[in-house]
Order: sequence, then structure tokens, then C-alpha cells
Amino acid sequence: MRRIVAALLLGAMGLMTAGCGMTVIEDGEVGVKADFGHISDQALGPGWHWYLPMASWIETWNVKTQEMKETAQVPSSEGLISQLDVSIIYNVPSDRAVGVRKTIGANYRETILEPYIREAIRNVVSGYAVKALFSDEGRKAIGENILAFLKSKLDQRGIFVQDVLLRDVRLPPTFSQSIESKLKAEQESFQKEFELTKAKKDAEIEVARAQGVAKSNEVISGSITENYLRYRWIEGLQTNQMMVIYVPTEANLPILEAGRWKSMTDEAMKAAMMKKNEATP
Repeated sequence: MRRIVAALLLGAMGLMTAGCGMTVIEDGEVGVKADFGHISDQALGPGWHWYLPMASWIETWNVKTQEMKETAQVPSSEGLISQLDVSIIYNVPSDRAVGVRKTIGANYRETILEPYIREAIRNVVSGYAVKALFSDEGRKAIGENILAFLKSKLDQRGIFVQDVLLRDVRLPPTFSQSIESKLKAEQESFQKEFELTKAKKDAEIEVARAQGVAKSNEVISGSITENYLRYRWIEGLQTNQMMVIYVPTEANLPILEAGRWKSMTDEAMKAAMMKKNEATP
């Protein structure tokens, strides 16, 4: 008898599960279930879940952190068009997935997230000058303002925006050229300043060198005295390498110095002897 009851129960379970569907919910996901068109208020947690395809369905929702990329052409406060690549970091919390499904739908990204992101980028960037996109401080302020705008619009709708990142900024060509020209002018100015400093240093070196030469000449000229010249004259006579011809003067100093003996010619010797005889009283 027991065997007959067990067989009947297994047969009934087989008939019941023959037309059933099964969904596996993993970690970081929740399931949104509807029975006869009515969405359940309670989300399904991780695990295996059975449902009757003819009467119910289960949607799997990702509640992990996600990234949405957006590229937008936006005008600055001057009317110059720049291109921004923006990343929006967001997620739908598990306790809000059912509410988002009921009020917005499964395609909430296309329905509400993308339009608000585009509106935030245009509204915020249009209030800044284009040079703000070039500076780190300006880009940080723009990202914070976009984040605040999205939070005010999406938090109440069940979508939590975690952060806004400006990945890339393409400035208008005219502004980029002006920045390059400015940087080039600054580099040229730095080069001129370097050359001017170098020229001043070179001039100081030349002045110092000239002052040293002048000081040296002053010392040398001060050291050439009458006694020093007499000493050099006597020294030349002692070495017998030089012939000194002089005319007697009151100071008894030489007034003519010739080369070596072998370099003197007979004419030079005669001329020197004649001058000596004429000078003798």
C-alpha cells in the first residue's frame, strides 16, 4: 500500500513540475516575480526558484555596481563646443529593484538614466567657461555638480548614483591652438630669461678676469724698480750670453741691449763704438 501511495505522489509531482520553469538567482542579483500580471512586493534572493510559465515569470536584476558611459557635445558659457566622455557609476539596490520595475520598467537605463545624464552634463557644463575643462579644479567641480544633479533626480526613483568621472575632454580646436601658442610663448620667454642670465654671468666673468689682469699688471709695474733693472743688467753681464752696450747716464742704467755676440754684425759694432766715443768727453 505504501508503495502505491509513494508512486502516486511521485507521479503527481512529475505532472506538476512537467510544465514548470526554473530560474537561478546568483549573488549580486535579485529576482522580480509576477503572478498573473501582479508583481510581487518581495524580491527573490539568490537560489533556485520555480514558476509556472503560463501564469508567472521571474526577471533577474543586477544589483551590483555598474558603469554607464556617455559622450556628449556640450557648449561652454562662451558658446564654444567641447566633447566630454563621462562615466556614471551607479547601481539599483536590492530593496529598490521591485519599485523600479513597477514604476519605470525593466528598461530603466534607456527610459530614465540616459536622459537625466545628458541633461545633467549639458546643464552643468554650460555654466562654466571652457578653460574650466582644462584645469583639474574645474573638472573636479563639474563632476561634483553633475553628481549632485543626478542624485537629486534619481535617488527618489530608486537608482543610486555613486560617482561621476570625466574620462576625457576634447577642447575646441581654436582654444587648443591658443593654449599651444601660450605654452610656446612661455617656453620662449623662459629661454630668453635663461639666455639673459647666462649673458650677465658671462659679463661678470669677463669683468672679473679683466680686473685680475689689471691687478696683475699693477703688481708687476710696481715691482720693476731701479734696483731690479740694475740687477738684471749685472746678471746679463755675468752670464756672458748677452752683450750690453750702454751710453753713460746720470742714473748709470743701460739704454741699449743687443743680441748674442754671434748675432752682432761688424756694422753694428762700429756704430756702437762711434756712439761711445762721441759720448766720452
